[in-house]
Amino acid sequence: MQLEDCYYLGTITKTHGLKGHLIVKLDTDVPEAYNNLESVFININEIPVPFFINECQLYNKDSLRVKFEDTSINSQDLIGTKLYLPLNTLPELKGKQFYYHEVINFSLVDENYQKIGEITEINDNSAQALFIIKLSKNNKFIYIPVINDWIIEVSRNDQYISMTLPEGILDL
Repeated sequence: MQLEDCYYLGTITKTHGLKGHLIVKLDTDVPEAYNNLESVFININEIPVPFFINECQLYNKDSLRVKFEDTSINSQDLIGTKLYLPLNTLPELKGKQFYYHEVINFSLVDENYQKIGEITEINDNSAQALFIIKLSKNNKFIYIPVINDWIIEVSRNDQYISMTLPEGILDL
């Protein structure tokens, strides 16, 4: 298993109590889906190392409280490490829904299916996620908000996203 075969689940942020529990801040819109995890991969020196879970429960709206099976690693040393799960554990999305990682390198096309550019990454570090698009005509980069109402179609087979864009947005 390589990190490229996994998706980021969250980060261990702190210990909880005196019995080895840890708090994991999740990076998901559906934290309850991870309430009964049996194992995760922890990124240790860029290698996904499997850790098996004895206890796992929702801690608050975006965190889990976990306790790993006995390990030779001190719980304190795991703070700040990132957790991953295999990509094949993600449910398949249909229609206009997509995972950010799956549309990297997709073409962005307008409502007339004219290619605008290529999605090179998605910035989701702010209140509004943004497609970062490398324009076909001049190789410059622009930001397009990821707004569901603007998305017409997501074609996984042909690897493009069709969008209706407001007039002038490509000139910004």
